[in-house]
Amino acid sequence: MATAYWDREGQDAVPAPATSFWKAGHTPTLIAAFLYFDLAFMVWVLLGPLAPMISKTLMLTPAEKGLMVATPTLAGALLRVVNGLLVDRIGPKLSGAISQLIVIMGLFTAWAMGIDSFAGTLALGVILGFAGASFAIALPLASRWYPPEHQGKAMGLAGMGNSGTVLASLFAPMLAKLFGWNAVLGLACIPLSIVFVLYIIMAKNAPNAPAPKKLVDYFEPLKQADAWWLMAFYAVTFGGFVGLAASLPIYFTDQFGLTPIIAGYCTAGCVFAGSLVRPMGGALADRIGGVKALMMVYVVAALALTGVSQATSLPAALCFFVLAMLALGTGNGSVFQLVPQRFQAEIGIMTGLVGMAGGIGGFYLASSLGLAKQLTGSFAPGFLIFAALAMAAFLGVALVKAKWRASWKTGARI
Repeated sequence: MATAYWDREGQDAVPAPATSFWKAGHTPTLIAAFLYFDLAFMVWVLLGPLAPMISKTLMLTPAEKGLMVATPTLAGALLRVVNGLLVDRIGPKLSGAISQLIVIMGLFTAWAMGIDSFAGTLALGVILGFAGASFAIALPLASRWYPPEHQGKAMGLAGMGNSGTVLASLFAPMLAKLFGWNAVLGLACIPLSIVFVLYIIMAKNAPNAPAPKKLVDYFEPLKQADAWWLMAFYAVTFGGFVGLAASLPIYFTDQFGLTPIIAGYCTAGCVFAGSLVRPMGGALADRIGGVKALMMVYVVAALALTGVSQATSLPAALCFFVLAMLALGTGNGSVFQLVPQRFQAEIGIMTGLVGMAGGIGGFYLASSLGLAKQLTGSFAPGFLIFAALAMAAFLGVALVKAKWRASWKTGARI
């Protein structure tokens, strides 16, 4: 829930001269927010790279595998709203500390006691949802330190933590082969604990925290149709990104018989592409308009996912997945170029609501792929349905673009 910076001496004070980014805010807090977000995203999708090994041990069905990797995504989506409320009431630093301890203790308990049932994986998935909900803590922790002219840089640097999904894909399968997949849960506690200590030392709440909002205030934007449109658009872009990040290890092992380690490398390449272009998506939207950028994104994503559904070779599938991730990552940045143009006064609330919708979209994609595999013997129907949703989002943007351009009062391109 990012909050605008204001001069604490009052509105009549003479504006301070512009300062460089590194002098304007609190760099240790920015670094702490990035590290927290990065490691949180790493463990948020941890069940995805481990899924081939977990499912073999527990003899899970394709539908159960899909639900297992989708549960952290759904839990993270819902918990973002909870974390947003906590940030307003007890501050982002303490909220982040509590969330990190819950995740560390949950992983440690799972490692110490072992997971021997499908229900156990779902319970761990709910705990990992606290890591996914770090979005609602790390971003306001960093952004509240920075004046308006540096908000984009602060949000962008803290938000780069979504690259943590790459770490999980690269290292989790390798460590699982060496020590067993259950040991990975315990090993993850080591970097998490190191970052927790650094976070406690480096992070500091900004002095300009806003007054806590009433619970009803969080639902005010939902009275506006535009809020629902933006949530739907992000459910497709971020939902597609995180849903694929969680599901690709299962797809690559089941579809092409890859080892979990090679499947992890393939997944990491795809996820890295989507993470890398998110800030570029915001820049593209600034240049040509968020609406135009999103329309391009949805067409490319739909075509790429359709291509994936028909791919019969690993190189072809990889090419289509990278293209899809590039489009979806660009779309993530484009949506958040539009959000503040319409809901500047409610940007914090909308960040939580739109983020929640993205998580729900990811839960749908990951779970539907597993269900499609179990019912039809193929992942293709799941990809085709999500491609259809991308085209539905394209039509939605086309439907609202004229109204948005005519009614939104902003100097930015729409």
